[in-house]
Amino acid sequence: MREMSCRYTLLFYILLIISNIPHGLQKKVTVSIQSVTTIAKTDYNFICATLDWWPPEKCNYNMCPWGNSSILNLDLNNTILNNAIKAFSSLRIRLGGSLQDQVTYKVGKNSPPCNRFIKLKKPEEGLFGFSTGCLDIPRWDELNVILSRAGAVLTFGLNALYGRRKTTSNGLYNGDWNSQNARELINYTVSKNYMIDSWEFGNELSGSGIGARVEADQYGKDLISLKALIDELYQKSSSKPKILAPGGFYDQAWFNKMLQTSGPDVVNGVTHHIYNLGGGDDKGIIQKILDPYYLYYIVQTFKNVALTIKNFGPWSSSWVGEAGGAYNSGAKDVSNTFVNSFWYLDQLGIASVFGSKVYCRQALIGGNYALLNTTTFEPNPDYYSALLWSKLMGPEVLQTTHNGSPYLRAYTHCSKNKAGVTLLLINLSNSTTFKISVENDMNLYPPQQRKLSASAMVEKGEREEYRLVPKDGKLQSRVVLLNGQQLQLTGSRDIPEINPFVPGHRSRAKVQISPLTIVFVRFKDFRAPACPIKN
Repeated sequence: MREMSCRYTLLFYILLIISNIPHGLQKKVTVSIQSVTTIAKTDYNFICATLDWWPPEKCNYNMCPWGNSSILNLDLNNTILNNAIKAFSSLRIRLGGSLQDQVTYKVGKNSPPCNRFIKLKKPEEGLFGFSTGCLDIPRWDELNVILSRAGAVLTFGLNALYGRRKTTSNGLYNGDWNSQNARELINYTVSKNYMIDSWEFGNELSGSGIGARVEADQYGKDLISLKALIDELYQKSSSKPKILAPGGFYDQAWFNKMLQTSGPDVVNGVTHHIYNLGGGDDKGIIQKILDPYYLYYIVQTFKNVALTIKNFGPWSSSWVGEAGGAYNSGAKDVSNTFVNSFWYLDQLGIASVFGSKVYCRQALIGGNYALLNTTTFEPNPDYYSALLWSKLMGPEVLQTTHNGSPYLRAYTHCSKNKAGVTLLLINLSNSTTFKISVENDMNLYPPQQRKLSASAMVEKGEREEYRLVPKDGKLQSRVVLLNGQQLQLTGSRDIPEINPFVPGHRSRAKVQISPLTIVFVRFKDFRAPACPIKN
């Protein structure tokens, strides 16, 4: 009897120990997709990446992470680079950055001297501590021919300080923009039939500026001059490039004034920059990335930009012209690792919801926030996140809500070039697994008038899943697994195939997403009247 009692006591303690071992939480969530109307529409080439002017001497925090990734010295014939661009079919690339307002163009009879960027002994004598630099015609030819052959859609940032003079210690530049050097470059570009999708005017000169600034009314007048120049030089062309401005951080009064001064049909894309994670040396960046409340802080900026365009430039549209998360070249061992995709994909989702047409990631290559490794050119995790978005998420944005935790982020678009819809789920929680039911909400009434539900749980049917996790569960890994398989270049240095997992039970009503996981889910038979009909 005593022996039996001991056994029961031992069993009790075993059960007690087991019951106190922490188990992952599971929470049931219903995701509702409003399928009758869209809430926004992105450009078909929504995904964009930048190439910058920074020379190898560009350093931050005792690191110099740019190497030979500049517009002027990048090996454009690199096989991996070309394959990485081609994988998108039509990747938008913005050529521009901090030093663009110090770049002259070696073209025409009276072109200025052509010098390379030099780090100055007296930093105050040049913007960001560098001298002026130069783009010559052989390099311009090479950029256009090779990038276009790879399928890139090109935006080029013009020097908007040319001809002005600095008049104050706080970086204010006065005087009219001298358009002659830009005229020579654009005229040559037209003569060669190079396809430039858009010309952007200046970089970070808005508001208080970054290094330099121009008043909004002066900037608006110069945009009118640029518009006249574009109209003149492209008058015989079958297509006319867009004008983008101002390529800077959002300042409400300045942006409003710029659009008022330049007037209707001058600015086609209002470009603003985002670096909402702070400096690249911030030790708390990972905590920011995984904090849903912190991620929400940027939402007001998106809303304000949309209101500025609605009230002062309805002929225009919102573009995120440059966004790298952490400024000053990004955060080492964060910006180029898996954890950054939580921030990046959430940004793409928020930008889409608020009507942004394009989102340009800083950078395609160069710095710590590059999509491609600056030395080896191999893709970092965010490259694959961008590629998946580009392949799966169509332009049409659908309102998506759920009754779960803010740590679960959900965004839905009509599937790109295919039937159905694609739902992006991001689980920021490190402990909760979400078991998700998907609801097709076809109610036409505004929320405050709803009495009867026109919602229905999604019927059974086939779905495709693209599930992303870091190798070995390490958030700062540079290796990403897709449906359990490591994504890596092929033997011929090609981007690997992006293939889905199709659940065998063929029930799309339940999707499970584990902690710290990202998953794209394409519901092939989801009936959404707002989506284009596709076979």
